[in-house]
Amino acid sequence: MNAREPSKHNPNQPRTIAVTGGKGGVGKTSVALNLALTLARQDKRVLLLDGDTDLANVSIMVGLYPRRTLANVMAGECRLEDIILESDYGLHIVPGASGVQDCMDMGQAESLRILRALNNLESRYDYVITDTAAGLQAAGLHMIAAAELACVVVTPDPASLTDAFSLIKVLRRRGYTRVPSILVNMAQGASQARSVFQRLDSAAQRHLGISLHYMGGIWRDETLRQSVLNQKPVALLPVSDPSCRQFHTLADMLDVRLSQLPPRKAGFAAYWHRVSRRDAPKPDGQHAQSNGEQPETRPVPRKEGVLQSVGELEAVFRQGEVEPLLRYEAFTRLFALLGSTLDSDAVEIIQTGLGSMNWENLDMERRKHLAAHLRNLADQVFPTAARIAPENLRAPAQSEPVYDRISFGEQDRLVRVLREQPADISLDQLLRSLSGNSRDGS
Repeated sequence: MNAREPSKHNPNQPRTIAVTGGKGGVGKTSVALNLALTLARQDKRVLLLDGDTDLANVSIMVGLYPRRTLANVMAGECRLEDIILESDYGLHIVPGASGVQDCMDMGQAESLRILRALNNLESRYDYVITDTAAGLQAAGLHMIAAAELACVVVTPDPASLTDAFSLIKVLRRRGYTRVPSILVNMAQGASQARSVFQRLDSAAQRHLGISLHYMGGIWRDETLRQSVLNQKPVALLPVSDPSCRQFHTLADMLDVRLSQLPPRKAGFAAYWHRVSRRDAPKPDGQHAQSNGEQPETRPVPRKEGVLQSVGELEAVFRQGEVEPLLRYEAFTRLFALLGSTLDSDAVEIIQTGLGSMNWENLDMERRKHLAAHLRNLADQVFPTAARIAPENLRAPAQSEPVYDRISFGEQDRLVRVLREQPADISLDQLLRSLSGNSRDGS
């Protein structure tokens, strides 16, 4: 059945969660669906995006068989509102959401139409949960990046941990800086779930330099397995049922984790819009004309062109959150450009730029990490040994010996004590004797 529009409007951005996994068969679709139903049961407005495959697995698990998916919307055969399905407790489902990846292959006007519709849709909800494709597919990675929280589902199976680690490693290499949350599914109990998480967390700390967040565990039981076969999720059972109750616990842990994170300034659709604009081909005017003639261009003065480019870059960065990988590339290329003609002016520019950054906004751990890198860079620019002046490398000149009155007292008293000592006294005994005499003043 098609969904009715939510009666209330949410003026704020929804909290966005991507439920993902390194491999298939870990139960992430079941987790995403039961979590979404649990939140909807708590009177939250929830939109579930089925981004796993175009087969609409989520809707099938609740006994709904969609006639149309997002692919039909992209083909212009219907509106986005026409494909939304409504399940129990008013949960709304968008089938075939993985097709949003194809928006980047469409024309800019058509892509903007669909993404704007999706943006208007998600603004009506409190939560937008995405069931992503498993593995390292581009669509799945983008859906993780679009969400403010990534929930990586693993099982005690060693292959599941290996694939989850590979997923996290690829995300980090692509500039993903947020901390993934780990949910252990199909665990025998709390002890095993915690042990599985600790194995994955230890590997992430040792090889990736990050600590993961533990979201909790879902226990393996027959009720959960039968619910998939019967197309009746356990979230529909009475809250007193153990299988249902653990998803209420998961919802509580999710809210605690989200309260620790700053809300995203832009939602799921806005992220995809930025990606589509970044990957869009250049306008025709920037290429050769169809008759083979080059378009007429007016040379831009160097000063004007530089300032114009800086203004354009500034405008892009001010539009909202910029992907870490894009920001990294922009900074790297700018510094490489400055360093290509390294002179006293370029050095002063770099020093001024570093000094203008708001270091006070960093926590102490990141300051310590950054300072270590800057010291390492300083050693490369000017090694520590070279900083020591040659005259400081010479051995210090020997000064004239001076009698220590504080340790041995007046010289005439020392001479008198030495004469009173027996001839066979050892040096250690002599020094102890002198030290004791100097303390009692004799």
